[in-house]
Amino acid sequence: MNKKIFFILITLLTISVSYAKDTPLPVDLFSKDVEYNNVKISPKGTYLAVLTKAEGKSVLVIFDAKSFKPSHAVRFPANAQVGNYYWVNDERIVLEKQYLKGWQDHPQYHGELYGVNADGSKAMYLVGYQGEMQTGSRLKKATPIYGTSFVLDPLVNDKRKMLIVTYPWTANSEPHTVVYEVDVFSGKRRKVTTSPSKMAQFLTDHEGNVRIASSSDDLINAKIHIKEKSGGDWKLFDFTDVNYTSIYLETFDKSGDNIFMSASLNGEPDGLYKLNLKTKSVELVHKENSVSPKKVWIDEASKELFAIETELGYPTYAFIDSDSPKSARLKSFLASLPGNQVQLVSSTADGNTNIIIASSDRNPGDYYIFNAQANKLRYLFSARSWLKPELMAETRPISFTSRDGLTIHGYLTLPNNATEKNLPLVVMPHGGPHGPRDWWGFDPDAQLLANRGMAVLKVNFRGSGGFGRNFEHAGHRKWGAEIQYDIIDGVKHLIEQGTVDKNNMCIMGASFGGYSALQSAIIEPDMFKCAIGVVGVYDLPLMFDEGDVAERESGQRYLKNVLGTDEAQLKAFSPSYNIDKLKAPVLIVHGGEDERAPIEQAESLVAALKKANHPYVYELLEDEGHGFYKPEHRTRYYKQVLAFLDQHLTL
Repeated sequence: MNKKIFFILITLLTISVSYAKDTPLPVDLFSKDVEYNNVKISPKGTYLAVLTKAEGKSVLVIFDAKSFKPSHAVRFPANAQVGNYYWVNDERIVLEKQYLKGWQDHPQYHGELYGVNADGSKAMYLVGYQGEMQTGSRLKKATPIYGTSFVLDPLVNDKRKMLIVTYPWTANSEPHTVVYEVDVFSGKRRKVTTSPSKMAQFLTDHEGNVRIASSSDDLINAKIHIKEKSGGDWKLFDFTDVNYTSIYLETFDKSGDNIFMSASLNGEPDGLYKLNLKTKSVELVHKENSVSPKKVWIDEASKELFAIETELGYPTYAFIDSDSPKSARLKSFLASLPGNQVQLVSSTADGNTNIIIASSDRNPGDYYIFNAQANKLRYLFSARSWLKPELMAETRPISFTSRDGLTIHGYLTLPNNATEKNLPLVVMPHGGPHGPRDWWGFDPDAQLLANRGMAVLKVNFRGSGGFGRNFEHAGHRKWGAEIQYDIIDGVKHLIEQGTVDKNNMCIMGASFGGYSALQSAIIEPDMFKCAIGVVGVYDLPLMFDEGDVAERESGQRYLKNVLGTDEAQLKAFSPSYNIDKLKAPVLIVHGGEDERAPIEQAESLVAALKKANHPYVYELLEDEGHGFYKPEHRTRYYKQVLAFLDQHLTL
């Protein structure tokens, strides 16, 4: 066991530093990694596991659940770290081995699954591509598998087996996926099934039978195949009599004859439905009028669906069975921890012990363990213990009507100890744009700016996910116009209320948000004093030729759906082709290894800015991907952004 890891765990960062409420906090407090996350309890409650950080890498630490003494830690050498993990029985964990490369936003994962007992014994690679794959003489051999594998079902009631899904490495960028049954101690495996469609995902029933394969030809509409409990061939599920779209399969019920699914009827926000696979009858379980479920909560051990979390403004719950133990317990937690959203993230197989996280706009997250027999809630860890909630800023929901009559929702973060009048504003459009949306909760970017006296506006513009297919599709082929009008109308709403100073505003964003920052500043050249684009797309015709979306057939179909193919329109909506309309000085930050928004996007914008002799600052991070990973790099980025904002805003 590495003594340094234990020292980190035992101290739990008990040394705290006090800061006055009116003193800006150090930048590195906002850029530091989350200290503890992904806490899970073993099926019988014997052990507790948590991911933490040591020397910048994720480490898995396993505790005795009664004494809270560490029993083992998994820490890989060199540039490798622990990724996601699963309890596959009460004594054994299977985890993903990841690799850090440069500053990439997401560590690389090559499909290696590593098994280890809670006491550190019987450690070996179970699945991977390297054959022997050993880092020490004690590790046994694993038969190579050439593909990227993930745990599909840990089968916690079967001590020796788990199910994995593998995406084979073939010349085809969209292969048919394969399910294997794997022995969690030896790595021996047998093939269970191959998907009937490309890049399919699978759903198992309560008994661990692979029953559903779901895929999409255009990243929008679902194609479903089903199997009988007894096995047999895959059969395409005919949706002729089931008039629903945006279908996402959540879980089976106990009978195995019905599945719970999130789906949209006539393009409205998604509801939760129960679909009978034999009769094709559909029963509405729960639906909100204006917003789709944020998360359908399913217990990882029992596969019980116990709550639906939604968020139009503040988060809230709907309970399928309000008398169920988990529902009643979650209600009690919410009452015991006022001001927080509480999520039940892990439970024992019998449901008597739970791990919960309580978080809010000001609280990055506190983990607790609850024992039902003792009726005791015990604090475990804080995600960011060095950030005190009382020093953080409030984020409140807002809504307004767009110029063409749509109701648009968003969030406004307000600096502490400031009068809500004529505040400097930074507008922060989210990425996507289709699928993602902004949520109420703790955001280090917004908190950093608010801590320096700036208000921060986030807008769930048309095209955002979470409000139904009609709302999302309303943003298709409208990237450069109506989507930006929603953002601009949100700014005007705050100006009309007197909350912000119309002469003291900037706009910044990442990915599609970087596109929005430039495009909104082009549409309203006198509105923003500066614009900041981070790993953004600025040349829409180029999206069809460069980047990981363009590489796949489904990606090409997606781009044609959401952007269209009219080159004149694409150029009219591209910042790189419209610099003559831009007045705001620009900061561009891009990664040389970005696969989602490749470097050619930044180069296109820089060439146009240079040709127009427009003021700009360009920061190229050559070994960076689509975002920021290391704390020191986030600190560097934050300081550059703050300096740029300080240059152009009056604070």
